[in-house]
Formats: sequence, C-alpha cells, structure tokens
Amino acid sequence: MSTKITAVVENRTQSGSTLRSEHGLSFWIETPDGTALFDTGQTEEVLSHNMRTLGLNPADVDVLVFSHSHYDHTGGMEYILSNNQDLRLIAHADLFRPRYSLRKGEYKSIGMTVSQQELEKRVKLTLSDEPIEVLPNLWTAGGIHDRPEPVGGSAHLFSGSRQDMQLDQYTDDLSLVLKTADGLVLICGCCHAGILNTLFHVRDHFGGPMTTMMGGMHLKAASDDYLAHVVQVIKADFPGLFIYPNHCTGDNAIQKLKDAFGDRVSPFSTGSTLEFV
Repeated sequence: MSTKITAVVENRTQSGSTLRSEHGLSFWIETPDGTALFDTGQTEEVLSHNMRTLGLNPADVDVLVFSHSHYDHTGGMEYILSNNQDLRLIAHADLFRPRYSLRKGEYKSIGMTVSQQELEKRVKLTLSDEPIEVLPNLWTAGGIHDRPEPVGGSAHLFSGSRQDMQLDQYTDDLSLVLKTADGLVLICGCCHAGILNTLFHVRDHFGGPMTTMMGGMHLKAASDDYLAHVVQVIKADFPGLFIYPNHCTGDNAIQKLKDAFGDRVSPFSTGSTLEFV
C-alpha cells in the first residue's frame, strides 16, 4: 500500500491544465490509513475548483494540518470546514498569534481569520509544539527551536499586537514527516523556520535516512552565496536527496538546485503527484 501526495494548490499549473493556480499551497495526502490535507491555499475558489477537477471530496479529509497561519496557507479553510462535519485540525500552539504584513506604511493582517474559540466549535482542534502522529507514519515535525541557519523570513512580516509589533519569528511553522520503507519524506509548507534548520531538526528527531524533500522552501529572496551554501550542506549531509520544490522556493533557487542535483530536482506544480511505499 502506498501514500499518494497531490499538489492541489500551488503557484503554477502545467500548460493546458484546467486547474487554477494562485500564490498558496495545499497538499492532499492519501495514506492507507486515511487522508490528510496539508494547508488550504489562499482562496476557497481555487481550492474548491481544483479539488472538484481532481475528483477530491472535502468530506473525505480525516485531518487538516496547517503549516502556519498565513493567508496563503489557510485562506481556503472554510470550503473544507463547511463540507466536513467530522474534522480534526492539527497545528502549532502559536497558530493564533496575530500576524501582519507591512505594506506602504500600513500593517495588514495576514494570519488566522477566525479565533481559537470559534474554530473549536467546528473541529477537533489540537495545538502542539511537540511532534504529533497525524495518521500512522505521518507526523508533524513539531516546533523547530534550534536555528543555527537563517530562517525563511521577510523584513515586512510582523507578529504580536499593534501596540507591540515585532518581526515575526515564525514560531508556528510546521512541516510534515512521512515515514516510508526507504526513509523519511519531508513535506514543507513554507519552511519559515529555515530549510536547513528544518532538515537538521527532522534528521535529529526522527532518525533514518532522508530520501525526499518537497514543498515550499522560502528561498525566493536568498542570495546566490546562501544558495551555494544550501547546496553544499545538502551534498554533505543529505546525499541522494530527491527535491520537489514549489510555492515560495523561487525560480533562482530551483535552478540552482537543478544545476547541482540534476534529475533529482523536479518542480511540483498544481496537479502533480508523488507516491511513496
């Protein structure tokens, strides 16, 4: 029995596809023991259209996991909630901290649009800094506190109250870890905790070889020097890694990864699928 991962929402679609793209992310993860949805993209419109086109039913989702609270990962939530009356939702304990983007001198809210109390009335909510087994062999990575490498941050992203605004530390950032017969698959949402910090954390906490890394890696604004460093670390510490980047990874980073690792790097656009045994 295999686990199949489908990109339901992503920044790009393949040419000629009837699927829609937007700046956002959502992965459908169908395992032998149930189905998880990792993030819900930016809008209900794109999420619902793509799910219908792909033949995916929101009522079949056993558990919804949020990588973090930003709108491009939680914006399509209502489509799932309104079509699934028996849903578990797992996220980091800091999910509901207010988050903002500073644009043209104004702070715009970009975090959760519902309160914890409102959400608890509609789902079985679990918030935790510790790794949680979402479904058999599928785990949240837990909070990533050791961050010797740069985080996947942006100078215009803030958190806290409007009276005490601080640069966002992305404490709510979560990735998923799939345990397979061959090793570990790292499934990233945005990797605000930093892609190398996340790789180190998963290796140290879950053990076993890392075979695959996929999803948003927040390297869009990374310098060429830092991308060269990322490549060198992957070569040294994660040999043989297959990489399926999308969303916030950035074209330059994807090209640098392809230059370094060749056919082991393939962009993972909307509608793409991967299967793991």
